[in-house]
Amino acid sequence: MVGSLPLERETAAMNDAPVPNPTPQSERAASHLDGRVVVVTGGGGGFGRLIAEMSAERGAAVVVADIDGVAAEQVAEGIEARAGRAVGVTVDVCDPGQVEALVARAVERFGAVDVMINNAGVMPLAFFADHAAAAAAWDRCIDINLKGVLHGICASYDQMVAQGRGHVVNISSIYANAGTAGSGVYSATKAAVAVMSDSLRKETQGRIKVTVVRPTGVLGTGLGSGVINPEAVTGITGAKAPAYMERVMAALTGELGGAAVDVDSPEFWAIEPETVAAEVIHAIDQPWGVVISDVTVRATGEDYVV
Repeated sequence: MVGSLPLERETAAMNDAPVPNPTPQSERAASHLDGRVVVVTGGGGGFGRLIAEMSAERGAAVVVADIDGVAAEQVAEGIEARAGRAVGVTVDVCDPGQVEALVARAVERFGAVDVMINNAGVMPLAFFADHAAAAAAWDRCIDINLKGVLHGICASYDQMVAQGRGHVVNISSIYANAGTAGSGVYSATKAAVAVMSDSLRKETQGRIKVTVVRPTGVLGTGLGSGVINPEAVTGITGAKAPAYMERVMAALTGELGGAAVDVDSPEFWAIEPETVAAEVIHAIDQPWGVVISDVTVRATGEDYVV
């Protein structure tokens, strides 16, 4: 989300993140995810990688999908090395045929698709005055953030209905809560995801569970690399923009400290990818008769105004 670290630092941070210890079988039995089949798009890194790994730790079979097939396979291999069940698949969510093939692969390999997590996304923040430079990235944003989610819903819908149950999780954003300067197209895609999710929930009530997740600004996800105009990130902070930029610079240089980095302080400034992933896991690790339909994850001391 907002204020992400440079891509190379993000990648290093994700690669160096500690891998959770395998969950003992006795503890897995208490998890509702034990035995379920979870498909994660954008699973090669960021939230997706963490969600895939955490799902596997709770006993789920995981299909890791990413346009970077090598990254997807590496995540799957890491899960299998820890006695989990996983497969990596190369998928461009902009292509409905590829997403349908993804679902077919999940069914062929593991026999079902219990949870479909539409996580793949990009964040090309830019002002409308930047339209010439941003046009291609905006088109891609619509294709991935909106159409990609729609493709995931449609590809898994019939399978879930035939199974008699299923769970669709769509990753939206706090940017969906309002239009802000510099986020017109990105906000529109994430708002559409939230509305589409609510429509799906109403249409499939009693058959398919639906959850929409709205993360706030998160460091270390890779999304910041897609920003077209860096000044556009301040649209979501309003009058807090100077303080926000000061904290971003402190975070980039490793100088941010004190209460701002203390997760037990109400001044905690920016949540970590693990926090968002844990909330997604909490939402999907529920009995089939219980749905957590809308989740917003924030840091209490954040600078965002939506």
